[in-house]
Amino acid sequence: MAVARKETPRERYRAQLRAEIKERAWEQIATAGAPGLSLNAIAKQMGMSGPALYRYFASRDELITELIRDAYRSLADTVRAAGPGADLSELGRALRGWALDDPQRYFLVYGTPVPGYHAPDDVTEIASQIMEILLDAAQSTGPAADAPDEERLDAHLAENRQWAAGHGASPAALRRALRFWTRLHGILSLELAGHFTGMGLDPMELYDSELKHLTR
Repeated sequence: MAVARKETPRERYRAQLRAEIKERAWEQIATAGAPGLSLNAIAKQMGMSGPALYRYFASRDELITELIRDAYRSLADTVRAAGPGADLSELGRALRGWALDDPQRYFLVYGTPVPGYHAPDDVTEIASQIMEILLDAAQSTGPAADAPDEERLDAHLAENRQWAAGHGASPAALRRALRFWTRLHGILSLELAGHFTGMGLDPMELYDSELKHLTR
């Protein structure tokens, strides 16, 4: 049986420093947004020179990519933790809990794209894993949501299912999953951005009502 190689002190130090850089990056994002992320500013906070910090993250985009990977992995872990065979209601509650726990993390992956930034393919693959879990739940919900007035949309989704990443879900399940994703993210984005403030309503009640409508 092979023995796992132990990290060297240099490797441990590098991992700790990268983790601290990411923590500083989240602090910057919380105050100035992802477009305002500055490696030189992080280096100054940490008492390092810019060139020294670039040994750990070669560019702003590399740092953003690592933060996005962490965010998607966190969400993937959250929806998996709902349990094998989790239904749409359980996934909806898990999604809201994850979003409210760290709004800046949510906005980094589901908010306004960072100008000039393009995520690598492996980030898309992690996002696809989340969608696969959602499609499994939508497929297992059954055919109750089928309706004659949805035929046009179902036909469109049957022909345009690239976003489903090869999942064998029926057109009705594709529709159900897509509406779940867009409607709930719509409410979450408005809530986290503060657009319900002063309206005299509880966003959770609106979210729960929409979730019940989507899963009935």
